[in-house]
Amino acid sequence: MTVYPDPLQPVFQAAGVSRGTEQGATGSGEVLRPTPTEPTVSDNAGDNTVWTPIAEEAARATRVLHPDSLQLPRPTHRRVLTVANQKGGVGKTTSTVNLAAGLAIHGLKVLVIDLDPQGNASTALAVEHRSGTPSVYEVLIGEMSVAEAAQVSNQSPNLYCVPATIDLAGAEIELVSMVARESRLKEALSPEALDPIRPDYVFIDCPPSLGLLTVNAMVAAQEVLIPIQCEYYALEGLGQLLRNIELVQAHLNPTLNVSTILLTMYDGRTKLADQVTSEVRGHFGDTVLKTVIPRSVKVSEAPGFGQTVLTYDPGSRGAMSYLDAAREIAERGAEMESA
Repeated sequence: MTVYPDPLQPVFQAAGVSRGTEQGATGSGEVLRPTPTEPTVSDNAGDNTVWTPIAEEAARATRVLHPDSLQLPRPTHRRVLTVANQKGGVGKTTSTVNLAAGLAIHGLKVLVIDLDPQGNASTALAVEHRSGTPSVYEVLIGEMSVAEAAQVSNQSPNLYCVPATIDLAGAEIELVSMVARESRLKEALSPEALDPIRPDYVFIDCPPSLGLLTVNAMVAAQEVLIPIQCEYYALEGLGQLLRNIELVQAHLNPTLNVSTILLTMYDGRTKLADQVTSEVRGHFGDTVLKTVIPRSVKVSEAPGFGQTVLTYDPGSRGAMSYLDAAREIAERGAEMESA
């Protein structure tokens, strides 16, 4: 059998990945399956491999899947962030799970609290959330501790999730008659309750409303992360969200602050996206992350496969953007603590 040279081998060598061969059930044949290896150096010192999009994406995927060279600073104290915006479709859940995964694959321990009855964060992290599963509902009504309800995601051994089931849909009505109804989640996330997991970061994914569940999330957290879609409508409800945060600060949680704003679904082809970006940066200044999340099909597809975009397509622009945003959050946190 004649063996032909592989025209893409130099491309994958330059990117630091290899193309393996395996014996299939129907015979022998080459399988296009990038496997991580140490970067190789060509034997020919004068061989300069030409840049190609395939090489760039393969190199990016290697950096995401094997981030040993990138060490994110561990916070000196546990950071609890509520991801909130009462407008739906701005990327709250997508940002929550991908930022959490970005931190987790770099060795930081992360806990995601799915406080949205739709359970989309639980779906993206591939944790069980059928009715009857131990969930955040049992945690809120005091039947179970957060450590007992938490599940390890298959995305990373450092990534935990307390899922949301359909039972959470009626939780707001049940909480109305409870003592300290606004502080139920804060009590559940006490240092003693979290000690069995010992997370460095806790992300609370809120429902698209400003109801009692969202108030619980704000009372339980020290920081608020607001995802803002780069479109005009996304700015309309921002004022009401900020007023609610001020009310929580005044009456329930004086330590709460808006620490991070993340611009999502950026489409560089439109002038509107640039206008929204400039307006948000002009108003909020350094609170806005430098990293902007682009509109990406891969980011939208990933939850359908029970994955974050970092595992679904680690070389994509969306994956790299969330990885950069996670790094920025970690570094900003370290700067704030050292200041």
